[in-house]
Amino acid sequence: MNYATELKKFASSQAIYSAVRISLAIVLPSVILAHFGLLKEFFLFPLATSFIGLTDQAGPFIRRRNALIFAIASFFFVAVVASFLKDFPFLIYPEIIIFSIFFTMIGVYGQRLAAVGALSLVVLAIFIDGHLTGDDIVKSSLIFLAGSIFYLLIFLIVSKIQPYKLAGQMIGENYLELGNYLSLKSKFYFKNPDFDVLYSQIISQQISIKNLQEETRETVFKTRKIVNESTTTSRLLMLMFLNSIDLHEKLMTSESDYRKVQENFGSTAFLHSIGEYLQRLSEEMSNIGIALQSNSKAKPLRNIDEMLEKIFNEYFELRNRKMTPENLEDFMTLRFILNRITSISDEIITIYKVFSQDEKLAKSLSTGLDFQKFVTAEEKLNSKVFLSNFSLKSGLFRHSIRITLALVIGYWISSFEFLGIGHAYWILITIVAILKPAYATTKHRNLLRLYGTISGAIVAYGILHFISNTTALFVLFLSAMILCFSFLKTKYSWAVFFMTIYVFLAFNILKPGNVNMIFKDRVLDTVIAGIVAFVVSYFVLPVWEHTKNLDLMKKSADSNFKYFSAAMAYFKDDNIGIENYKLTRKAAIIDLANLSDNFQKMISDPKNQQKKLEHLHQFVITSHLITAYIASFSQYSETSKHYPEIDFNGWDLKISAELVRTKLLLNQKNPDENIVQESKIEPLDTVENLLENRKKELAENEFFDRRDTNRITHLTELKNLKEILELIYDVSKEQRKVAENLGPEIQSTMVKQ
Repeated sequence: MNYATELKKFASSQAIYSAVRISLAIVLPSVILAHFGLLKEFFLFPLATSFIGLTDQAGPFIRRRNALIFAIASFFFVAVVASFLKDFPFLIYPEIIIFSIFFTMIGVYGQRLAAVGALSLVVLAIFIDGHLTGDDIVKSSLIFLAGSIFYLLIFLIVSKIQPYKLAGQMIGENYLELGNYLSLKSKFYFKNPDFDVLYSQIISQQISIKNLQEETRETVFKTRKIVNESTTTSRLLMLMFLNSIDLHEKLMTSESDYRKVQENFGSTAFLHSIGEYLQRLSEEMSNIGIALQSNSKAKPLRNIDEMLEKIFNEYFELRNRKMTPENLEDFMTLRFILNRITSISDEIITIYKVFSQDEKLAKSLSTGLDFQKFVTAEEKLNSKVFLSNFSLKSGLFRHSIRITLALVIGYWISSFEFLGIGHAYWILITIVAILKPAYATTKHRNLLRLYGTISGAIVAYGILHFISNTTALFVLFLSAMILCFSFLKTKYSWAVFFMTIYVFLAFNILKPGNVNMIFKDRVLDTVIAGIVAFVVSYFVLPVWEHTKNLDLMKKSADSNFKYFSAAMAYFKDDNIGIENYKLTRKAAIIDLANLSDNFQKMISDPKNQQKKLEHLHQFVITSHLITAYIASFSQYSETSKHYPEIDFNGWDLKISAELVRTKLLLNQKNPDENIVQESKIEPLDTVENLLENRKKELAENEFFDRRDTNRITHLTELKNLKEILELIYDVSKEQRKVAENLGPEIQSTMVKQ
C-alpha cells in the first residue's frame, strides 16, 4: 500500500472537507464562548450546530438547503416539546412513541430526510429529561435554535464561495473507486488467483461505485451551475463525470474467461506483466481522482505510452516463441485483452489532456443527452405516499415499530435506580445509531459501536489521566472531532472511537475531574443499548434479506435482458439511439448492485434465515458476468455490417431466449416451445472455417513477425466477438439452471402479510 497516496486521498476528500467545516463551525463559537466564560451556559449552541451539520449530506444545493431548513424546524419543535413535557412523566412514553414513528416514517422520502428523522430522535434523547436544558426552557430552546441557524449560514456562505467544490470532490471520488476496481481486476493476472474471493470483492466494489455514481449523478445533473453554465469549470466537471461513467463500462469490458487465460498462459511471466501494468493504470486513476478532489492539475505519474509499448513487445516476443496453429485462438484472446487494455489507457491519456487543454475540450462539450432521465427520481412530499406506508407490508413501518419499542425499553431501563444511570440520553442515542431497517446492518453496527466505544473510552481515560495541559487537550479534542466526522460514513468503528474520545474531552471541559463516572456511564449505556437493539431487531417484526431475493433477482434478470437487447439493437444499427442504450446500461448496473448488496447483507443474517444462500450466490455471480460480457460486446466501434461472417440475428434469438427463460422461471411461468427451440438455435457463422484456413496457413507458411500495436486483424475481431457472444450465452444458460434449482419454494420466502 502506498501510504503517501492514501494520505492524499484522505486529505483531499469530501469527508475530511465536510468534517473540518462542521468541526470549525462547532469549535469557533465554543472558543469565543469559553473566552467570555459563557460556554457552560450556552453549551446547546455548538451542540445544535453539530446536529444540523450531521444532516448535511452531499447532493444538489437546493436539496441540501431545504433539508437543513426542515432539520432546523424539526429540531426546534422536538426540543421545545420535550422540554415542556419533561416534568410530566406520564406523557414521556406517548411522546417517544409519536416522535419515533413519525421521524422514522419520513424516511419514505429518501435518505436525506431519513437522516433528519434520526437526528430529530437524538435531539429528543438530549432534551427528554431536561439534563442539558436547565429551568429556563425558552432561553435554552432559543440558544439551540441559534446554533442550528448558525450552521445554515456557514453552509450558505461556503456554497457561495466554492460552488463547484463538492461536485469536484465527488467526481474525484468516482475515479478513486474506479482505480480500486481496476486494482482488483489486475489480481486475476497474478499467479494463482483466488477467483471466488476476487469476484466477491469486485461485486462489493461494484456496489460502492453504483452508490457513489448515483449520489454524484444527482449532484452534477441537478445543479444548474454544473449543467447549464457555460463556464470552463462547469463544462469540465460535466465532461469528467461523463468520462468516468464511460470508463467504468470500459473497465467492465476487460472481463475475460480468467480461468482459461490462466490455464493457457499462467506459466509465462507475461500475465504478471499485465497485472503490474493494470496496477500502474489504477494508480493513474487515483492520481486523477486526487487532483479533482483538491482542485489541482493532474499530470501523469509515468509515461503510459512507453509502458504500453513494453507490454506489447513482451506479447510479440511470447507470440513469436510460443504461437502454433493449435494455440492460435488462445493468442487471439490474449491480443484482444491487450486491445481492451489499450482502450482504457487511451481513455486515461485523454483525461489527462482534458486537464492540460481544458478550455478547448470543455467548450466543445455537447452530449445531446437528456440529463433528467439519468437522475433517480426522489419521492415528493406527498401525504398519500407517507400514509400508504402505514402497513405491515412496508419494511419502513416495521422498522418504525422496532425503533419505537427499543426507545421505550431503553428509556424504561434508564429509570432503574440500581443501575445508577441517572440520564437516559446516551442509551437512546446509541439505540438510534445502531438500530437500522436491516438486521444485518444492525448486527454489524452493534459490534462496531461496542468496539469503538470501549477502545475509545480506554484511550480517552488514558489521555485525561496523563495529560493536563489545556492546549494539548484542546488540540486532541479538535482532532478527534474532525476524524470522527470524517469516518462517519465509511469506517463506523473508527468514527465511534474518535467520537468517544471527543465526548470524554468535551465533558471534561464542562465538568473537570469527572472522568470515572463518564467512563462507567458510556460503556454501561452502550452495552445496554446494544442488547436492546439486538433483541428488538431479531424478534420484533424482522424483515430478513432472503425475503427480498426474488424481487431483486427478477429486476436484475429483466434489466440484463433489456441491456442485451439494447446493445444488440445498437450494434445492428436499429436506430435505438445512444441515450436509450445508456439508460438500459444504467438500470442493469444499478439492479446488479442492489442484488449484490442484498446478498452481502444476507450473509450476516442468522443461519436459519440464509435461504438458498449458495444458489443466490451463483445467481449474483452469473448476473455480474452477464452484465460485464454485454458491456464487452457493446464496446465494438463498428456495426454488425462489418462482420457478415457472424449470424447476429441467430445469436440474438438464442441469447434472448435463454434470458427470457430465466425471467419466466423467476415468475413461475413455463416458456412456450418456440422459446425453448430458439435457445437451441445454432447460428450460421463462418468464423470457424476462417480460423481453420488461418491455422493451415500458419502450418504451411513461414510466420512473419509483425509488430503493429494499432493493428488488430479482422479475424481476431471476429473470433473475439463470437467468443463474447458464446460467453453471454453460456453464462445465461448457467443462470437459467440456477433459477431452475431455486424451485417454486422461493416464493414461500416472501414475507407473509
